[in-house]
Formats: sequence, structure tokens, C-alpha cells
Amino acid sequence: MYQILTLNKISKTGLAGLSPEHFACTDSAETPDAVIVRSASMHEMEFAPNLLAIARAGAGTNNIPIDRCTENGICVFNTPGANANAVKELVICALFLTSRKIYEGAKWCETLKGSGAEVGKKVEKGKSSFVGPEILGKTLGLIGLGAIGIPVANAAKALGMNVIGYDPFISDEAKARLAEGVEVTADLDRIFADSDYISVHAPLTDATRGVVNAENLKKAKDGLRVLNFARAELVDNASLIEALSSGKVAAYATDFPTDEQIGLPGVTAIPHLGASTPEAEENCAVMAAKQLGDYLLDGNVKNSVNLPAVSAPRAGKRRLTAVTEGDLAAALADALKANGIEMAGCAAGMKKNVGYCIFDTDAEIDDAVIDALKAIAGVRMLRVL
Repeated sequence: MYQILTLNKISKTGLAGLSPEHFACTDSAETPDAVIVRSASMHEMEFAPNLLAIARAGAGTNNIPIDRCTENGICVFNTPGANANAVKELVICALFLTSRKIYEGAKWCETLKGSGAEVGKKVEKGKSSFVGPEILGKTLGLIGLGAIGIPVANAAKALGMNVIGYDPFISDEAKARLAEGVEVTADLDRIFADSDYISVHAPLTDATRGVVNAENLKKAKDGLRVLNFARAELVDNASLIEALSSGKVAAYATDFPTDEQIGLPGVTAIPHLGASTPEAEENCAVMAAKQLGDYLLDGNVKNSVNLPAVSAPRAGKRRLTAVTEGDLAAALADALKANGIEMAGCAAGMKKNVGYCIFDTDAEIDDAVIDALKAIAGVRMLRVL
């Protein structure tokens, strides 16, 4: 039976997908075979030698030491798209919050408490301080057209906005999911030059870190409104604060506020509520549990951030899987053959320099065979199922 450690509160509906016949889910497992986590940091955790996988019930994995996991052959999953609708709804909300000064107006109204019959007069006198534009006909620039960027693009288009999406790596399948009239560009300068609003939906990489910066903001219209519901580090703090001060940026809404941003005029700071809906938490937990169970029981990999996607139906009595440094599929197949193991099926793939192989056979795989395979340089994890 596999021991599953749960960090944070994981939806019971999700955990119900892990049959008690094969899995024991607990928040106190000392040497778990796998972990399901939401936002808890795992960077300081010691990993037991038997740890096989970590499933993140969410899209971001910056709370997981990916490099260390990869070195030890530990598969790390995430759940792209499971919380996309929840984040999309908050982004659309932020379009209105940054436009109409709704939050500022509501806070001001609280100061009128106790004015009695004068409230109505004071409202009429003070409302001009909170005038803001409509989004109809304005241009929304999206940096990233992934699991969240695409539904945001489609929703904004339905609201009557002009939408331009920057994504130099977008697939044909992803393009097909965009609403008619959404423009796709590989020119980031166009996003900054033509947009009235910019919403960031890119993963955090060395290339995207601080993509909203002073140099790019110089290309923008005065009064740009910026939304960041992806990662705090995608926006350069100093550049943003300067742009707010100068009027280059009229408003900034973020789900990842920093100490420097909180309380600044024009900043709407939201406490990371993007995926904080019961529906999103349940969807993420269900997907995480399903992917984890499929990996532990059958060795199939889907939505891993560090291993290639490799899946195959069982084609023999026994299944051998391997996580490798580099492409060792042929070397492993040769070693199996040299030890008299005939394969009934196989599948393999690569992701960057990490390989993953599945071999099915009707033969028994004894310790001598396992030792021969482990002796191959670059084998990081080997399992017989």
C-alpha cells in the first residue's frame, strides 16, 4: 500500500479518487511514497529514499524543489487548467476594479457612516472623484496564452474588448481554442505599445522575470492599467512604482502584492485569491490525485513539470519504469534483452535532459536484472510494477 502525505488541506473529493485498497492518505506519514501539496513550501523538507512523486494541487510549483526532485528521479505533477476558470473570473473582476475605482469608492463610502440624511448629498458631491473608463472597445494585451490566458482572452472578447495575445510558443491546438478576432503576436513590443490594459499570464522563467519593466513601460500609452495574477516576479517592483508615480501606469491589480506596493495610490492588492474557490480547490485535488494514482499504480506520466509525458496501456504481466539522465531507452532495452527479458510493449520520451521509459513484459524481473539496470550510468529511479 502506498503512503500518501497530504500537506495543506486537500479536498476530500480529490482524495476519494485514491482507493483505500491501494493508498493510505494522511497528514502525518513519516516516510511517504508520494506527497500531495497546495502552497506549503517543501524546499527545506528531507525526502525519504522511497519518495516517488509529488503532486501539486495547482499550477505553480515554485514551492517545490524541482531540481532536487529531478536529481532523485522524483516525478513532480501540477494541475494546469484545473483552476483556470477561478483565476479568469478574478482577472475579469480586476479589469473593472482598475477601471471604475470601485474599491476606492466603496472605501470612501465607509467614511460617510453617521452622516444620516446627508449621505445622499455627500455621495452625489463626492462621486466625481471615482470616475473611470468603460472597457468596451479598449485593447487588452495578454502576455501568455496558456491555460488561463486563453479563457481570459475569450471572456474579454465577449465583453467587447480588442484582444492581442503575445505567445511565441503557442500551439495550433491552443490557437484553435481562441475566440474569433483574438489576435496572436510574437512581438512583445506590440503588447506594450497598443494596449490600454495588460494582463500577465506567463510562467516565471529567466526570460519572463520582470517582463513588465521600465524599458517596456516606456513603449506604453500613458494611463496603462496592469494586471498580474500569475507571479509577483513578472513585474519589476521599482519600475512599477515609478510608473505609478509618473502616471504612465494608472492602476495596478495583483494577486501577489509586495510590501512596497501595498497602500500605494492606484494599487489594488488582493491576497492570492485566484484559485481560492471551492470549485477550483476540488478540481485541482481531483486532477492531482488522478495523475498521482495513475503514476504510482501504472507508471503513466501526465502533466509532469520535470518528466516527459509518457503513457501506455499495460501489455504484459510486469511493468518496468525508469527515470533517466539523458536518453537511455535503447540502453535499457538492450540490457533487458541481454538478460533474457522479451518486451511486450514499450514507450519512452524526453523532456530537456530527462528521460522516462516504460517496458512491459510477461517475464519475471528478478534482483539480478534490476541490479544490471541500476548499474547503467544515468538511471535515477527504477521501479517494477
